[in-house]
Amino acid sequence: MSEAKQRVLYVVVCAAGVAGGVGELVSAAQARGWVVGVVATPNAMGFLDAEAIVAQTGYPIRSAWRKPGDPRPLPDPDALVVSPATFNTINKWALGISDTLALGILCESYGWGIPVAVQPCLSAAQAAHPAYGESLDKLRRMGVRVAEATPGAYSWTRALDLLGE
Repeated sequence: MSEAKQRVLYVVVCAAGVAGGVGELVSAAQARGWVVGVVATPNAMGFLDAEAIVAQTGYPIRSAWRKPGDPRPLPDPDALVVSPATFNTINKWALGISDTLALGILCESYGWGIPVAVQPCLSAAQAAHPAYGESLDKLRRMGVRVAEATPGAYSWTRALDLLGE
């Protein structure tokens, strides 16, 4: 009898004030049966307790490109959640800019055909910028499931809920 494949979820974390709480999302995903790997933007690394996340997931946090020939530290994902997603990351992602590992993974995810959900975390002033709305529209057309941002209130499980298990 073959063992069932475990579902792998990548949690992409951006540099927002709430980022240090990503362990809450990891716990919620694990409780739903996901194996979780965390990918962080370089600036997000300063917000995270890397040791705690590694202990929680069993995987290193990915933040930088690996060298050709280096082993892949995470299994391939079955789904992605971007939480918290900043104004910067949302706009670069929608434009196809992949100047960090996190953005490279997000840009490639479109071609992978896997579910992707995003939970924005930004100020009301940033949300009012026309580029933000245009970027969300483009991401939605790409099939990305977008949780509504509520400035001042953040839900760690809203984007996870959008995966529609």
